[in-house]
Amino acid sequence: MTGKTYLRLGIAAAMLPLALPLAGCGSTENPPAEITRATGERYTVQLAETGDWKDVSAEVSTVDQAQVLARIPGILTSLSVREGDLVRKGQVIGRIVDSQLGYQAGAYGAQAAAAQAQAAAAKADLERVQFLYDNGVYAKARLEQAKAVADVAQAQVHAARQQQGAVNAVAGQGAVIAPASGRVLMADIPAGAPVAPGMPIATITAGATVLKLELPETLAAQVHPGSRVLAQLPGAGGISEDSGTITRLYPSVMGGQVRADVEIAGLDGSLIGRRISAKVEGGSRKALLVPVEYVTTAYGLDTVWVVGKDGSAASVPVQTAPSTEQGKVEILSGLSAGDILVKQTATKQAAK
Repeated sequence: MTGKTYLRLGIAAAMLPLALPLAGCGSTENPPAEITRATGERYTVQLAETGDWKDVSAEVSTVDQAQVLARIPGILTSLSVREGDLVRKGQVIGRIVDSQLGYQAGAYGAQAAAAQAQAAAAKADLERVQFLYDNGVYAKARLEQAKAVADVAQAQVHAARQQQGAVNAVAGQGAVIAPASGRVLMADIPAGAPVAPGMPIATITAGATVLKLELPETLAAQVHPGSRVLAQLPGAGGISEDSGTITRLYPSVMGGQVRADVEIAGLDGSLIGRRISAKVEGGSRKALLVPVEYVTTAYGLDTVWVVGKDGSAASVPVQTAPSTEQGKVEILSGLSAGDILVKQTATKQAAK
């Protein structure tokens, strides 16, 4: 025999022990199969009404914000508040000084003094003419002339004093007064800076803390005062989902956005202007809602036990989404209305 023949015989002898167990696998008897029996509480999947929630932009704010404006031109000589300070309505928080008003007040004061001196001289002349008229020296026309001069002098005194008072009143408008009670949000003009009338000196919160929503104008007809809102609010224990209701819907569209105010209990107003995530209920829709205890999550996959016509249960993967209904999740795919679910008490039995 050749070497190749010996090699073939050796390979056949080595494979003979492996072929014997494989021959036993050709038996017509099937191994025992596992059948899952549904023995737990059941739930029938049905379409149900649920809120149609839309993601929107939200900002922590107050009902109103008041701006403190400069009423006269001049130099901001002092500003006694900074961002975060609490102020009360009518509190003087700064002062603006216009040096020209001082000069004008002095000039009008000098005019008033001169007019007062002229009025005193006219009064003395009137008293002398009155005496001479009473003794028949002057005619009545001379007396009336003296009275007219005295009245004019007195009117000049009154005019000069009114002008001086007007200048002092304008100077008094240099006081920077808080228009409302609240927290100072902005006060970034340093003392010593020149200001003009109408320039904002500070911004102060006014009213209760609310959540301001910016809704697309397409949602304007779907939301109304009383619509529910869910907001992701940061807190000491982390992010929590709190609910509130829309209290005011502003009747105007700005840049394609509609604004709304939302009241939420316990809303932290320490950081006005903070942006947070929120959802608003814009109507309702049909959805498949399933109690969360019927869904099993393992290795990132959600499954449910579906009961068949023969009473057996099969594990079916499903795609879920959070639901605003308490204790339920929404089924996006994997189930249909009418399917019967069973809790995780299904048992496996061996059958031959």
